[in-house]
Amino acid sequence: MEVVSLHSPPCCHLNRRLLVKKRSSRQQVKIPLCRKRRILCSKVHYRTESRALSNKDHSLLNGKVTRPSKPVEGFSGDSNGYVIGSEDEVGSMSETGDSVTMVLIPGLPDESNGECGAPISSCFWEWKPKFNVHYEISGSQNVNSPPLLFLPGFGVGSFHYEKQLKDLGRDYRVWAIDFLGQGMSLPTENPTSSSKEEDLVWGFGDKTEPWATDLVYSMDLWRDQVLYFVEEVIGEPVYLVGNSLGGFVALYFAARNPQLVKGVTLLNATPFWGFLPNPIKSPRLARIFSWSGTFPLPESIRKLTEFVWQRISDPECIADVLRQVYADHSLNVDNVFHCILETTQHPAAAASFASIMFAPQAQLSFREALSRCDMNGVPICLMYGKEDPWVKPVWGLEVKKHVPEAPYYEISPAGHCPHDEVPEVVNYLLRGWIKSLESQGAAALPLLDDMQSENIQSSIAKDLEFVRQGSNKSVIVRFMGSSFSLWNRMESYFTSRFAKLETK
Repeated sequence: MEVVSLHSPPCCHLNRRLLVKKRSSRQQVKIPLCRKRRILCSKVHYRTESRALSNKDHSLLNGKVTRPSKPVEGFSGDSNGYVIGSEDEVGSMSETGDSVTMVLIPGLPDESNGECGAPISSCFWEWKPKFNVHYEISGSQNVNSPPLLFLPGFGVGSFHYEKQLKDLGRDYRVWAIDFLGQGMSLPTENPTSSSKEEDLVWGFGDKTEPWATDLVYSMDLWRDQVLYFVEEVIGEPVYLVGNSLGGFVALYFAARNPQLVKGVTLLNATPFWGFLPNPIKSPRLARIFSWSGTFPLPESIRKLTEFVWQRISDPECIADVLRQVYADHSLNVDNVFHCILETTQHPAAAASFASIMFAPQAQLSFREALSRCDMNGVPICLMYGKEDPWVKPVWGLEVKKHVPEAPYYEISPAGHCPHDEVPEVVNYLLRGWIKSLESQGAAALPLLDDMQSENIQSSIAKDLEFVRQGSNKSVIVRFMGSSFSLWNRMESYFTSRFAKLETK
């Protein structure tokens, strides 16, 4: 075991001693390896609640974010963390006009009562020289269980799946990665060189460093990143789970590499990404655009990036986004807020953001990737938060229309990130779906264990109840069968409303 040091400027929060693990063999490797892999692992850490924010300009004071003594409106709470909004907003969110069956499901491991979640290891994998991919893993001891790989949304990283790593890691082998250009997979060196003596913002230099030639943080890059990660680190086909951008990447990867995918779960997957044409798919159209996300950034793009970045990296802006995407404003978002804010302090964050925004589209559209997965028999499961203000339910229903046999679970109340907002529900549904697939249908799909599949109507709804931090919580989950249609949904809605009027 060789010990190396990885250095970066203090503002990166990345200084650490890394261990290079060289393994001669692995268990259950089903994929031929094309080259020797190099794993850079930091010390194993056992998380308690959240990471501390080390930048002194933004501190935590009694549950409020301060930026030179100006608090972010809408945050409340105590010294244990943030909550968005106030407790008065919680009660109305569980109201529903449906008559549903109650189902008790397990909660998350309650560490305050001595229940142990799976320990999480934080590692770095060197994909290419200077391309260090951060990932987290739990459940390594579950050698006979299926592997799960979680792909994050835009602007977040593996930290967004902490509740899955701790809980599902007790039964499965679970990985969560940071896409290159995001989270802790940002570069450790400036991708550009500058004639100036000191360039505090990476990527704004005059000349591209050799290792960053043709580097663009694009869908195609992330697809390849996942491909090599599955082949070299995991070593066998996986269940992919992706939220938002991560859902698109998961579907895109599965469409191109169905032999490496056991199933795909889409969590409020974004159905589009990128504005510029793909140079391989549309070479003539792509030549019209002189710049498409490479380094260094053109002067005009630098000025635009500085203007935009100054606003979106502001703590108040980050807080406002969290208020939008989380339906439950009583939820503790301490760790999510800290990790996002910490990432914005990296010197490469602004230029990486510009590269992502101006990167070409994927070679396959979302619909094309979906069709290929369906054609290749890749199992797909859909889980969508009903109150998502960005990827609204209509997008999930559109996916369901193209893959009618895919189980569709609509969760309410839940916003854009149901895995973090109602992890108890998402983890329960994931366990059940994987169990059904692994048993080749012998085990019923989640919520359908008390009925025959052929008797399922267009949709059914159940009230899933669980305990969180000593309090009872409930969420309505609606399962939509293969015969479901938008007309069925409208008919069900008006029928329930008329029934309520008749009883009054």
